[in-house]
Amino acid sequence: MKRASLNVGKLGLWTNQFDNVSISRAVEATREIEELGYSTLWLGELSGREALTQAALLLPGTSHLTLATGVAAVYGRDPVTMAQAQRTLVESYGDRFLLGLGISHPWFVEQVRGLTYGPRVPTMRAYLERMDAAPFGPPGAPKRSSRVIGAVGTKMLALAAEHADGALPFGMPAEHTARTRALMGPEAFLGVVQAVLLAPDNRTTRQQAWNHVSESLPNRASLLRELGYSVDLSGPGAERLVRDLVAWGDRDAIAARVQAHFDAGADHVSLSVIGTPPDTLPVRQWRDLAGLLD
Repeated sequence: MKRASLNVGKLGLWTNQFDNVSISRAVEATREIEELGYSTLWLGELSGREALTQAALLLPGTSHLTLATGVAAVYGRDPVTMAQAQRTLVESYGDRFLLGLGISHPWFVEQVRGLTYGPRVPTMRAYLERMDAAPFGPPGAPKRSSRVIGAVGTKMLALAAEHADGALPFGMPAEHTARTRALMGPEAFLGVVQAVLLAPDNRTTRQQAWNHVSESLPNRASLLRELGYSVDLSGPGAERLVRDLVAWGDRDAIAARVQAHFDAGADHVSLSVIGTPPDTLPVRQWRDLAGLLD
């Protein structure tokens, strides 16, 4: 499947904050996100709702918004169950459901799920092959529907181009987007998740950005070093790192960062609004950022 076939549009939203509000509030917010003109809503999955079930609850309240898992952990379901769930949602909603898959983290897999964490790329490759071979699903449902992989490393990105329809890197600079496009080639889908703060350039904003980078840095440190960044957040290179990973300022500043990803080869950019209380949806920011590409 070519990237042009994915029904994701240009500008979406990524959030895991629905897990902290009632499902009725999430349904209401999803309707507004569609009305605001965003093309895709990516649903994170960690410690809240199961992502595919939540997508099934949110899709009926919309008419054209794409719901995507961003990303569903492969350790959370065996490959046959994942294939059945995807085929069921695609049967009902067609290309308005997109499956995003991720390999998760060793601590969560072993300490929370009680499973054994295997080598990342071989595990994902075997999982995708078993999904394709799964014999179960609704009558007439396609055996192979669209899917993307949440990935930042080169080997997983190559797998995403080979055995999926593309990738959704999280929290990386535009230079990584350019390298990813070169690695995956022109046909694979490339979406990126960009952390944003619609806020003035002041001490509070910079601290919020620093906090976000600090929390996510352990999973990306080696790749960022390869891109020439210092990952010492107490050192002189910290400001450049934080500014390149988090976009903050007014609409124009955030639009410029989004455009930088498109210029680097992205097909889709999903905004992840940070800096709001975990139990409060960033509705005001979603409204203010709507139509960013117009």
